[in-house]
Amino acid sequence: MSDVVVLDHGSRDGTSRVADAAGCRFHSQWDIKDIVRAARGEWLLFVEPGARPQAGWIDEIAEYVALNKLPARFTASRGYRRPFFQRVGRAVPPLELGFLLPKKQALAIAKSGMRLTEFVKGQKPRKLASELIPSWVARAAR
Repeated sequence: MSDVVVLDHGSRDGTSRVADAAGCRFHSQWDIKDIVRAARGEWLLFVEPGARPQAGWIDEIAEYVALNKLPARFTASRGYRRPFFQRVGRAVPPLELGFLLPKKQALAIAKSGMRLTEFVKGQKPRKLASELIPSWVARAAR
């Protein structure tokens, strides 16, 4: 990981201070095209605020980007699943399982004014073996 960028939507929970302390770039006003263009890495990983990749994800992503050119997502955590009737017929939000893609592909997709949810729509990502605890788990615990 060579660059961490936090894209904020007006939170008041101290996110900017945490991002600054961790050495992350923080943006409260941003355009996805500018963010993608300024990204330092050759691959981009988008995750929702509060989502937590599980053990082993860094090694798996390093191997994946070395061997692949297609986008990918995490696997949903088996330990944190919505109840059955909440899963049936429910569309999964576009970033709930994260989204990994090459910067070149991101540059081709990104348009000024585009929302992050629109950015990942229409993509056919592969599934990583590493699990992600979705952000709704953290929100539900509050």
